Amino acid sequence: MRGRILVVDDDAAIREVVRLNLEAEGYDVTSAESVERARAAFSGGRFDMAILDVMLPDGDGFELARALRESSDLPIMMLSARDTDVDKAVGLGVGADDYLTKPFSPLELVARVKAHLRRYTATAPHGSVAHGQLLEAGPIAIDVLRRSVAVRGVNVELTATEFDILRMLVEQPMRVFTKAQIYERVWGTESFGDLSTVQVHVRRLRTKIEEHPEEPRLVTTVWGIGYRFEGGS
Repeated sequence: MRGRILVVDDDAAIREVVRLNLEAEGYDVTSAESVERARAAFSGGRFDMAILDVMLPDGDGFELARALRESSDLPIMMLSARDTDVDKAVGLGVGADDYLTKPFSPLELVARVKAHLRRYTATAPHGSVAHGQLLEAGPIAIDVLRRSVAVRGVNVELTATEFDILRMLVEQPMRVFTKAQIYERVWGTESFGDLSTVQVHVRRLRTKIEEHPEEPRLVTTVWGIGYRFEGGS
């Protein structure tokens, strides 16, 4: 068994498609059609990942994601027909790691699941690290092994995805990364053309590390290309 995945969706056909495709890859899948059933399943066992619909008959998938995040760091993917940037920002803001819109390709879903589980089960640090286990650039200090970040001496709480994006940029300051490159390196799979997820994560990262997020000086935008870490002044 490659991992246990909780799939929550009120559409039986979607639950079945997701279950069949994931089980074909060796995953153990538990399905739930409501917030109540999802909470019961989660309290009754350990899962390695959750895939959550946004609109459920007895509640909001965003709130369910928030509740799961409070008690677990497992990867959470939102699965929804609501595809605006606002919806994605809300989903990622409550702690989800990814947001896949319906209709979706089962192959894409499986690829993203594999990528998330590779990231969260990996124990060895990746990439080159300055000063052994500590990265320092401008006001940013990153403890790689503890996966902690301090900005101007103050610890900040980042999600796993925000941490990985910041670390990648800090490791190669002034290098411009396209959104596709960030997605492929951080998520470990192709973006399949959906790059707004990267934009939302960068926006939220800026609210946590920039003095003035609306005028970023650390993680800056190179218009028409992507992002780079400048280090501030």
